Amino acid sequence: MNPLARKTHNETFSAEKYADFLVDLNTGLKDPIEFRIAETPVYLTDDFRDKLIKAGNEIVATILKPGFKELTERAIPDQWRVANENDHSHFIALDFGVCKDDAGNVVPKLIEMQGFPSLYGFQVHLAENYRHTFNIHGNQTIFFNGLSKSGYLDLLKKTIIGPYQPDEVVLMDVDAPHQKTAVDFYITEGYIGTPVVSLADLIQQGDQLFYKIATGELKRIRRIYNRLIFDEIESDPEIFEKVVDIRQPLDVEWIAHPNWFYRISKFTMPFLNGEYIPKTQFLHELTEVPEDLQNYVLKPLFSFAGQGVIIDIMDGDIEKIKDPENWILQEKVNYEPVLQAPDGGVKVEIRLLYLWPDGDAEPTLAINLARLSRGKMIGVRYNKNFDWVGGAVAFMHK
Repeated sequence: MNPLARKTHNETFSAEKYADFLVDLNTGLKDPIEFRIAETPVYLTDDFRDKLIKAGNEIVATILKPGFKELTERAIPDQWRVANENDHSHFIALDFGVCKDDAGNVVPKLIEMQGFPSLYGFQVHLAENYRHTFNIHGNQTIFFNGLSKSGYLDLLKKTIIGPYQPDEVVLMDVDAPHQKTAVDFYITEGYIGTPVVSLADLIQQGDQLFYKIATGELKRIRRIYNRLIFDEIESDPEIFEKVVDIRQPLDVEWIAHPNWFYRISKFTMPFLNGEYIPKTQFLHELTEVPEDLQNYVLKPLFSFAGQGVIIDIMDGDIEKIKDPENWILQEKVNYEPVLQAPDGGVKVEIRLLYLWPDGDAEPTLAINLARLSRGKMIGVRYNKNFDWVGGAVAFMHK
């Protein structure tokens, strides 16, 4: 992490300044932000930025290989397979923990990956408020590949809206206004014009989908900017008897298609290699249980937000798993508390966010997200009652 920028931030930080920052951040929003925002952004060194880019390039190269879809066919649960899949994900998110290698160098280590969108709108808003409150220099950026804010938003529009009008593309989640990430939905609507709808708002006529506009008229949906994760509706097995069954063949485009949430996921990690990739194996392909199990974690393939992960594996845990084909055994990644808060070190995770519009040969690394933690794992539920933790963004030299 950039020591000079960190020193400047900490020396000029105050509780009053942070309180003003939160007020400004929430001003004009439909509802207050529901998740904790950290007292600081992350300031990357050029060296660590370059390592992140290199790590991401190596992973994307695997996704671009011929036969990737065949390789990941088993990743999609039968009950959540959606018709009319396209040939690539429009979004890729790669989560890296900030760690140290055996030589003491600060390095990224892949934690998880998703073929699913993240906070592509909110991160711009967050960075602008960090910059304003904490006087972050203009030579620092949150974007990659030489993108500016306008260039980034153009790429976001190209990816999500494509050849259609903004009101023909809806951002859809199961209960969109009440999601913790709803702030991102409405900021995105402000940036690119895509209306926010819930699953129950979809109206089917034949194989076409519509939603009601303010006048009560029906508007044809050409594309769905999908923010729905099936894990959130699996507790209601009869849900598609009450709302449109979005799994059926419909005359609508998906951005990104729901199947890519599973194809680019923990399922992909056993197929990756490289210095920034922890050793990962499908549990059912394990030929010998490692003697140093304390250095591994067990992860279920079909869960999200860290649910079901066994961090401290005990004797017998592996044998108790009844569906080993749906689990991975992964080398434990030990986060290094490299970010210096006023009262000690904080652990950091960086998410690289790619955009892949139709017609482009490969995805573009565009923007980032950061999360700070003092708990055992990254995430809100593991960091209650701590400060200098929560959502953030990473700044780096242009």
